[in-house]
Amino acid sequence: MLVCSCFAVSDRTLRKVIGAGAHDVEEIGDHCGAGTGCGGCVEEIEELLDETVPHRAQLIA
Repeated sequence: MLVCSCFAVSDRTLRKVIGAGAHDVEEIGDHCGAGTGCGGCVEEIEELLDETVPHRAQLIA
């Protein structure tokens, strides 16, 4: 599924970037550009990070 339309980044690509060590939207943007355009996908990227990175939500709080 396409998450970032500005840079045509899919959820599959985002999962790979997260799996490679990206732990926040800024790091993801550095790797693939997602979240650095209009910003419309940032909330979805945050949700994906919360699902994928164990205990991330607790670390931010």
